Formats: sequence, structure tokens, C-alpha cells
Amino acid sequence: MRHNNAGRRLGRTTSHRVAMFRNMVTSFLNHEKITTTDAKAKELRSIAEKMITLGKKGDLHAMRQAAAYIRDKKVVTKLFTTIAPRYKERPGGYTRIIKLGIRPGDNAPVSIIELVEEELKAKSESKPAKKTTAKKAAPKPAPAATVQADVLSSEPVAEETLKTHVVEGDEACEAKAD
Repeated sequence: MRHNNAGRRLGRTTSHRVAMFRNMVTSFLNHEKITTTDAKAKELRSIAEKMITLGKKGDLHAMRQAAAYIRDKKVVTKLFTTIAPRYKERPGGYTRIIKLGIRPGDNAPVSIIELVEEELKAKSESKPAKKTTAKKAAPKPAPAATVQADVLSSEPVAEETLKTHVVEGDEACEAKAD
């Protein structure tokens, strides 16, 4: 039974495993995406998310804690200045693991672990746009810029001509025509 035995040993000694994960976290935060085995990616996810949470705190103590684990000072600076502010409003889940298949040499399952971009706002904006485009079956109206150019031209234009150029459903152009 594996009671109270959390984490994967990965066939390494403790010092080797800790050093490997320190290197992997440094590379992951530097490149924002790495390819590794599934087991290593799953272990790396928890460590990397803890580092990003430290970056979100942003105080000196958190910076020193991150610098004690991450091996490169430039990566610590990148974490606190560019990576952590991206996830300011996000409560967790900063990484994504995508399974690629098996490695030909030793048949090990391989994955990509990468930082999640802000897709929550993009999804909420794209859903209403899809609904509105599906409902419109009429041809697209002429751009308002051409109507405004006709209205603002210096030569006198007959009132009937202005009304023919006004796009249906465009209140701004109709107001200028009146």
C-alpha cells in the first residue's frame, strides 16, 4: 500500500529528482513550453503552478522564494514581470498538458506542457459573434466610410442621391442624410 507516499520517484534518487525538476521549471518558464514524458509533465505542473502563484504575490519574500528554486535570475525576472501578470485574474490552472503519443526509442509516453493563454475572455466574446453571424442571411451592407465620404464631399449632391447611398439599418448614416 502507498499510504502517505505522494509524488512520483521516477527511478531517481532524491537529490537527482530535485535537481532535475529545478532545471525543468527553469526551462519551462524560460521557453513557456517543453516536451517531456507524461509522468515528468504531471509532476512539473504542480511545481510550475506554485512558482506562478509566487509570481502573482509579487512581494520581495515571494521573489526570494522563487529565486531559491529557479536557477536563472533572468527567468525569475521574466516570471514576475511578464508571466505572472498574465494570470492576475486567474485562480489557478496556468498549465496545459497535451499528450503526443509514444517515443520511438523507449516507448515512453510523451507530452507537451505549456502555459495556458487567456482564452476565457476570447471564448465569451466569440459565442455571441457566432450567433449573430448565423442569423444574418442578407448580403453585407456597404461600408459606412464610403457613405460619409459622399456626404462630406465639397460638391453639392441632390437629396435623392444621399438617400440611395444610405445603408439600411445604419442609424449614423441615416442621421447624416437627414
